[in-house]
Amino acid sequence: MTTTLCKKFGATTIFRGLRAVSDFEYEFQLAGMNKKLDSRIETIFLMSNFENQIISSKFVKEIASFGGNIKKFASTSVIKAINSKLK
Repeated sequence: MTTTLCKKFGATTIFRGLRAVSDFEYEFQLAGMNKKLDSRIETIFLMSNFENQIISSKFVKEIASFGGNIKKFASTSVIKAINSKLK
């Protein structure tokens, strides 16, 4: 799927965020698979800031489902998308 999106937009670079060492194994496998599917695709890994390392989309969705404020964790467009799915 990622390679399909890259082709659609003419992208050859994928930026992936890492929160913890545990994220790396999955992301490394994904990058390898993307490279095998399209050798032109490069993946660049970026470490998150320390204060954001414990935040996951699962936690943010859960906070939102209970009516909590997620402004610290997501952009306005993401908040709108989450809220529309919850309604």
